[in-house]
Amino acid sequence: MEEFFKAVILGIVEGITEFLPISSTGHLILMNRFIDFTGDFANLFSIVIQLGAILSVVVYFWDRLYPFSREKTAQQRRDVWKIWEKTILGVIPAVVLGGLFADFIEKKLFNPYIVAIALVIGGVFLIILERKGKNTRFDSVQSLTVGAVIGIGLFQTLAMIPGTSRSAATILGAMALGASRAVAAEFSFFLAIPTMIGASGYSLLKSGFSLSSQQWIVLAVGFVVAFLVAWAVIAIFMNYIRRKDFMPFAYYRIVLGAVVLLYFALAAQ
Repeated sequence: MEEFFKAVILGIVEGITEFLPISSTGHLILMNRFIDFTGDFANLFSIVIQLGAILSVVVYFWDRLYPFSREKTAQQRRDVWKIWEKTILGVIPAVVLGGLFADFIEKKLFNPYIVAIALVIGGVFLIILERKGKNTRFDSVQSLTVGAVIGIGLFQTLAMIPGTSRSAATILGAMALGASRAVAAEFSFFLAIPTMIGASGYSLLKSGFSLSSQQWIVLAVGFVVAFLVAWAVIAIFMNYIRRKDFMPFAYYRIVLGAVVLLYFALAAQ
């Protein structure tokens, strides 16, 4: 029963944080430490439940992502395929660099200290970008150029460092390259689909699918909770960024990172 309770808690944390620029992986690492949910299965769990959150993107943006609807015109179907083409192109840097460095990063960098430092640094960059004047060049995902898409994909690879936040890296990168805040967020969500499907599939293959029946159920509970929470968060977040900026998330990152560093510094004494 305790494991199922932890799965619910972590599913809620994943659902809330996956698409906000505050690092879901960082929050899961910290939460895992505090609820004593560690080890190989915990690492696998933290990656696989992200699929639940990713499924919420597919459901929320279904009309934007499904090209075979008879209600769409030929041009609308072409626009959908353009989204998928740019999404696949944008994920290539993560596939290449992830394949080369994923194991090393998981072994060496998945700890609270790295998470805290990355949270603070990411918060500072969010503040800098928001205070800097913006020159919007792209007002839709379809208008993103090949160079911009690859650039955003390269920014996404920074999220391999836990605490950086995949959403923050891609949104910041897209905005720095000229995308509007709404376009940056949307494309960040779209990039998450193949990225996290690949990461989760890779983790399951590494485990050899050799999980007990209870572990599969725990994964399922976390998956469903993450999906439901993330679905609500996406709707709220998209409405929020059309009207306001990312400054609250920047301050949150800096405060949380500082608190975590202070906590572990005092605990080490």
